[in-house]
Formats: sequence, structure tokens, C-alpha cells
Amino acid sequence: MAGGYVGKVLWVDLSSGKIVEEGLDEKESRQYIGGYGMGAKALFDRQKAKVDPLGPENTLGILTGPLTGTPAIIGSRFVAVAKSPLTGTWGDANCGGYFGPRMKFAGVDGVYFTGKADKPVYLLIDDGKAELKDASHLWGKDTIQTRDWVKAEYGAKAEEACIGPAGEMQSLIACIINDYGRAAGRSGLGAVMGSKRLKAVVVRGDKKPPLANPERMQQLRKEYARKWMGGDYEGMSKYGTVNIEAGSNTSGDSPVKNWSGAGPVDFPTVDKIAAESVVAEQQKKYHCWQCTIGCGGEMKAKDGRAKFCHKPEYETICATGNMCLNDDLESIVQVNDIVNAYGLDSISAPCAIAFAIDCYEHGVIDRVDTDGLELTWGNAQAIVNLCGMIARREGFGAVLADGVRVAAQRIGRGAEQYAIHIQGQEVPMHDPRHWPGLAMNYQLDATPARHTQGGEMIKWVDHQFPPYDKYDYSAKGAMHKQISGAVHVVNSAGLCLFGYLCYPLQSVADFMTAATGWDFDYDEIFVAGERIANIRHAFNLREGLNPLRCYVPPLLLGNPPLTKGNVRGVTIDAAKQNADYLKHMAWDPETAMPSPARLEELGMADVARGLGL
Repeated sequence: MAGGYVGKVLWVDLSSGKIVEEGLDEKESRQYIGGYGMGAKALFDRQKAKVDPLGPENTLGILTGPLTGTPAIIGSRFVAVAKSPLTGTWGDANCGGYFGPRMKFAGVDGVYFTGKADKPVYLLIDDGKAELKDASHLWGKDTIQTRDWVKAEYGAKAEEACIGPAGEMQSLIACIINDYGRAAGRSGLGAVMGSKRLKAVVVRGDKKPPLANPERMQQLRKEYARKWMGGDYEGMSKYGTVNIEAGSNTSGDSPVKNWSGAGPVDFPTVDKIAAESVVAEQQKKYHCWQCTIGCGGEMKAKDGRAKFCHKPEYETICATGNMCLNDDLESIVQVNDIVNAYGLDSISAPCAIAFAIDCYEHGVIDRVDTDGLELTWGNAQAIVNLCGMIARREGFGAVLADGVRVAAQRIGRGAEQYAIHIQGQEVPMHDPRHWPGLAMNYQLDATPARHTQGGEMIKWVDHQFPPYDKYDYSAKGAMHKQISGAVHVVNSAGLCLFGYLCYPLQSVADFMTAATGWDFDYDEIFVAGERIANIRHAFNLREGLNPLRCYVPPLLLGNPPLTKGNVRGVTIDAAKQNADYLKHMAWDPETAMPSPARLEELGMADVARGLGL
């Protein structure tokens, strides 16, 4: 087996309790890299179409990549994969912290869960040995209490990925948590864990993954860490993702007032929740495993705060702040603590609150519906209270606990027009009216409404890629194909995407070569990325889902355009963008089916057969 991989995955049947070890196929590992690339291939091959996402036939994977737990720059990531109960599409969620490397050190590249346990369980992987254990005493505990128990029971080197009460209650916006608040946040995969009565995966071990050229890995790490700290390094290291909060409010990148407002015009007090204000309340920096940037932070403890207070990320601050016209930083930190402890997506839950405020302002709901909460813009205490109700599925919170699409259906009375989502998933805090390529990404990527799967990241073209004469970026579709392909490889390899806003993409090729022993270059990055995009897309097509038929709220495309702010007057020609991307991906302009010939060229003839092509 190539270096970087342990060479082993587990298949756990929760219904029977049977655990089977399987080796990795080296050719397939090189084709699909790891993480959600390998996960999508496994589920496409082994899971039948149209299973109930919350039923026992849905497979849940927790997976690492070949660079997770290695000297590669920021190799700290793992992914969760499954059919999403929130969107009904392919679902994956990416997370940092310490769990991913420790899973590799425990002796496996990943684990797949099928079936459903008859009582709450957790999986213990201890130095290569796996065992299902009773978790009845943990059921009902939040993620902080669960982590505290794991550390007390198994020691400081043990790590866990777990769900909180939101996942147990199968909230469709529930997520998987490690490190007191690092979240595999999107796609509602915490609900899948809850449906299987799987409370946690606990890992412990010290076996470092084998490397083809360990000396070269260490040399590359020193060279890149010492010589290249470009791009967004300084801002990310000093402030973290919140570094962009104020600028995004001005530029039109961040949505405001549930997508209907505009930056400084409607939210002039953004500085109260922007970088300097947040860092002033930070107690110390937080680094994921061997991270050179350290974009995270621990906030100063205050009354009512969680035991470990993670600094809220840009997405959380924008969703709880800009989207709700809320400039009270303390309330945003409290919301962050709630979603981390209960295990909720920190984009989706605050967006559900913004949706509710919008409905309240327009008379769709009133205080009778909201259990007495006065849901007005900027009402910080009401926002905190409602977040807690969502987490507990309590009162009006239960209406919102499965995201805005389901909430709008429950409320009726025209609430749908205020529910901004794509295929059920709340849209992240980056506005296509500012970055038009995101409209294409939000609709056509296999995981709808995701900003970390490519998008129109112009800055990457400027300083990441080889000269223009080698790669064609003349059309947006071609550029999107190349950029999203690179992102898929970064994500599947077990690397942090934010790191590659600071370090050059060449380092991915260099580290992959040194770790695996393969001669891995730019060409292979782009081809592997295209292959990963196709296997995730094929999963959805087999489910009967054509992304071209996916509804995109007109507001996201500037229909009607905003009349104020930096992106006023902008309307996006989504059809033209989509057609260009489909052409470059060799997908049919009507059915979105990939070309059998192109799949053959990518070594995916088996996938073409699986699609009936």
C-alpha cells in the first residue's frame, strides 16, 4: 500500500454488532485520494439508490485522507459522509481539530456504519482494535459532557467525534462535534448518527502512518512553513476567519437581513462584532493538530458560558450577526456555545432564526406562534433564547429544528418566500451577487449550498495555479472546473482548505509525492479532482436528482436586484454560467449526465455502467 495510508477501513453493522476489517485498494486510493472521494466511491458501489437517509440502510462514513496525521502543512482533517437527510443528496462534512490524526494513529483510515443499534452505542478504536460499547449513560449528554467523559475514561490522548442532543433527536441540521466545538457541520449528518443510535466514535493510539519519504516530508514542511506565508496568512493567524467580517459587510460578500439587506446601509455597526472586537475577548489561540496558522481561539469565560468557549467563526458571526442585524457580540458567543454543546450546524441554526425574524416582521407569525418571543431585528436575547429552543426542540424551536425549508412548510401562510435555501440547506455567508461563480457552485455541486467546494475563488487563480498558457481559465466554467477540482483534492487528502489560502497549491502535490511515493503533480490534482466531482455527482444522478432542476431562490441571483449597497443592480445569468460549466465537465446540458467517453478517460467505466450509460 502507498505511504500515507494505514491501509485499513472498518465496516460496522450496528444491527448485528459485527465489525469487518477491509484493506484499501491502491489503484482506487490514487484515483479518489481519500476522505469524501473514497467515501463517495464506496457508497456508490455498495449502497442502493433512494434509501431513507434516516433509515438503517444509509451508510455513514467517518474518513481521513492520506495526508491526515502527517507532516504535511495542516493535515488535520477528517470527513463524515452519508446520504444527507437535510437535502436528500450526497452529503459530506469536513472538520479539523485532533480527531482525524488520532483516528489514523489508532490504526485505521476510516470506518463505515450500516444498520441501527438497538440501544445507544459508541465505537472504540483502541490501538487497532475495534469494539462497540454501551453508550446508554451518555445518551442525553451534550458534546462537552461527552468529551469530558471520554477523557476521564480513556485518557488525554483519546479523541472523540460525537453528537449532542440535537443529533439524538434527529434534527436535520444536527452535526458531528469534536474538541468541544470543532464541527463537521453541514449536510445534517449528526441526525444520521442519531438515527443509528451511534453516540460517538472514540479513538486512541500512537501509530504514525507510514510515509514513502519521511525525510522529504519534514524538509517540505520546514521549507513551506519558513519561506511561504503569503496570501491570507497574517490575517488568518491573527484573527482567524472573522478577519473578513467587516470587509465582507462592506463589499457585499456577506448577506444581511436574511439576504434582503445590504452591508453598511442596513448594518452600520458591524465593527462591534468584527475582528478587533472578537480578538479583544479572546483568551488564547487555538491550533488544530500541528497547524502553523492557529486561526481558532478560546474566548474568555463568563457567567453562563460553556466550559470551553470556542471563538465563533466568520460563518457563525455573520449568520447570527449580519443576518439578524445583531451587533451584540456576547449573544453571538452564547449562540456559538449552544450550537457546539447541542451539536447544531452554526450556519443553519442562526439562518433559521433570521428566517423567523423575517416572517415575524412581515406578519407571517406573531408572538402566539413564537411562545411570546418578540422576534425583531437585533433582539439579542430573543435570538439566544430561540437558539436554545431549537437545540432542545422546544416550542417554536421545534418548528425551526429541521431547517428553513421544513419550517416554511410547517408554518405555511407564505413563509416560503423568506426561506433561503437550496435543496433544503441554508446558504452560507457568501453572496453570489458579489461572487457570481458561487451561484453555479451552490446549485451544481453535489452538496448544495456549499462555499467550500470551489466557487469563483479568483485569488487562487492569481497566485496558486501555473501560468495561464498551460491551463485555460478563459471561461468561467473552465476556471470553476479547475478550482473545484483542486479543492476536492485538498479536502479528500485530509488537508485544511484555509491553509491553501495561505500556502501554494504546489505544496499539495509535493506532500502527496513524498507521503505516497507516487509522482503526483498538478495534472494529477486536476484529473483526480474532476474524478471526485464526478463520483459525487453520479451518486445524486442515481438518486434521480438533476441539479439543473434544483430550485434556487431568485433573491440569490439578484431577481430583483438590490437597490443599495456595493452589489446593487447585480443580476446573475445562472443559466449561462451553468451551461459553460456543464460543457467543460462534459455533462449533458439537459440531463446533466456525464459523457460516457469522458468517464472512460477518467478510468470510471464502472461508474458509467452504474448510471446505465
